[in-house]
This record gives sequence, C-alpha cells and structure tokens, in this order.
Amino acid sequence: MGTAWTYDKDMSEEHVAVRTKAGIMDVSGLKKVHLVGPHAIAVLDYVTTRDMTKIYPGRSVYATMLNDRGHFTDDCIVYRTGPNSWMLVHGSGSGHEEVVKQAAGRNCAVLFDDDLHDLSLQGPLAIDYLANYVPGIRDLKYFHHVQTTLFGAPVMISRTGYTGERGYEIFVRGQDAVMVWDRVVEEGRDMGIIPCCFSVLDMLRVESYLLFYPYDNSQMYPFADQPPGDSLWELGLDFTVSPGKTGFRGAEEHARLKGKERFKIFGMLIDADGPADLGDEVWADGKKVGVITCPSYSSLTKKSMAIARLDVDKAVHDTKFEVRGKSVKCTASAHVLPFDDPQKKKRTALG
Repeated sequence: MGTAWTYDKDMSEEHVAVRTKAGIMDVSGLKKVHLVGPHAIAVLDYVTTRDMTKIYPGRSVYATMLNDRGHFTDDCIVYRTGPNSWMLVHGSGSGHEEVVKQAAGRNCAVLFDDDLHDLSLQGPLAIDYLANYVPGIRDLKYFHHVQTTLFGAPVMISRTGYTGERGYEIFVRGQDAVMVWDRVVEEGRDMGIIPCCFSVLDMLRVESYLLFYPYDNSQMYPFADQPPGDSLWELGLDFTVSPGKTGFRGAEEHARLKGKERFKIFGMLIDADGPADLGDEVWADGKKVGVITCPSYSSLTKKSMAIARLDVDKAVHDTKFEVRGKSVKCTASAHVLPFDDPQKKKRTALG
C-alpha cells in the first residue's frame, strides 16, 4: 500500500501530536466504493449489519460485514451522499467483492474509486485549523460529513477517523491531494500539526479499542481445528447490529453464536517500560490463555498496553497474567477497553 509506513523520527512524537495537538496522515489505502441507483440501499442493507433506512444524506455509520457462518469478514464506514448514492469505505477484507456480488442484476452501479484520496487530520486542534477555511465545520456532528471546498479544491470532509480523537477525514481528488497535504503541513506547523505515519495508528487504536482486520482476528491467530473467522460477540462488535435488524447476511448464525464465544477481545496493562511484541503469549495458572495482537506504549501516560485475544473466563478486569515473548517476560493485568476516553467525549464534542 502506497503510504508512509514510518518517517525518520520517533513515532512517539507523532502519537503525542495526535493526542495533544493534531497530526495529518495519508490513509488513502482504504478502499472507496460508490454505490449509485435505487437498489443501492437494499444491497447495503443485506451486506452490512446496520439499518440503512436510518442513514440520511450527510450521515455515515460504522458497520460490519459477515459471511454465511455469521463470522466477521470486514468492517466499513457507509456514507450516504444523496437519495440514491452511497460510498462504502473499507479495509483489507472482502467488502468490495461482497457488494459487487449482491449488486449483480440489480439497478445499482458499483464504482471502485482509486482516485479519491483520504487525508486524515486528527487531534484536538484539527477543528481550529479547519475552521479557518470551512464555514460551519464546528457544527458538524460525529459520523456526519459535508460536501465543500478546501483551498479551492472540491472535497468531502467527514467527522470520522481511526484515532479516538476529534478528527476529520478529507476526501480529495488525486490531482488535489498533494496541494492539500502541503498546505496543511505548512500552515499547521506553528500550531504543532505534523505529518504522521500510518504505523502510528497502531499506538492510537490500542488506546481507543479500534480493531484492525485481519491483525486482531483468527486469520492471524487461527484455531487448530477450525476455519478462520470470529463472531461479533467474540470481537466485542455486536453493537454494530442495529436493534431488531434481521435478514442481513449471516444474521441467523450471528444470533445463534451468542453465548458460544471461544475467546474475547480484551485490554491488557503490562508491567514494562516499553511495548510488548505482536504474538507474545499470555499465560495464567500454568497454561497459555491468550495472545497479544497489538501492543503499544504511551510516553504520555507511561503505560504499556495491548489488545489481546483471551480465554473467555480470563477476560475479566484485573485478572493477573504473565506475558511471555522473545524479548519480554513480565506480569500484566486484564483491563477493560478502551483505555483512553471511555465515554467518547473527545470524538463526539461539539463547538
């Protein structure tokens, strides 16, 4: 994926910038798919877990996608851009293929858009910078978006992001992306806004309980006797099913899997002066009870944290563990997620 995975500087500087000021990062590798036509809403209503009739133009929603076994295959944000026009933004799962398959033979055009770039401006000062150029941006609510211009270029600005902070994603044409990036970096320098690499998202998402397919999933940590795939109950993503919704792909199996969790996604606080490693084992009572899927260390809080896949009976706050890996062997304790801003007050703030 063509993005800056790292810069030649300390990544913790970027983490601090996003948490205290703001950072801009290129997340254009996310896949953008437009759906246009009167049947687009039916297609999205079947392939995602959300009730699309609740989404009006200018609003978006975080949704998951399941297979016939009721297992998670992708997550996405669905934007309604008009009465019969939508945009689905997803990561490395099979979202595009699922949409194309369901749209076959229906009055719905599916358009993959690799020209639309996504520049994510995240952090508490992001709003102060954008307010200089976009009238009314302070009134834009969480998971809402607006069609506007920035530096004379047509853009869609969305109140979303992958950091847990108040942030904005700037969807811009490829021909304008470099200009927008350079202007933000140059003009934001005095405010403390800096370029941030894609990899810093791992540090931020651990604190904010944001999962990343397939790296937190059984595609990376398979069960020996079962095909890959996790239920929403195991991942803690069951909230993405709209209340009372049925008829989406995998709905019956999703309902059947409730209470049959094989593991739980949970947080861990680690007694260390740095991060653990991907794949470090979690032990308790003399046996392996989990695995760390994403570690992080915050120079702001001086805490070593991680997202982990834990045995169900061990996914309880303050359960004690030992972390074993190539470069670390230390104690740890289970911690409810998210670590940062559990009430989501920052990302939903107005004004």
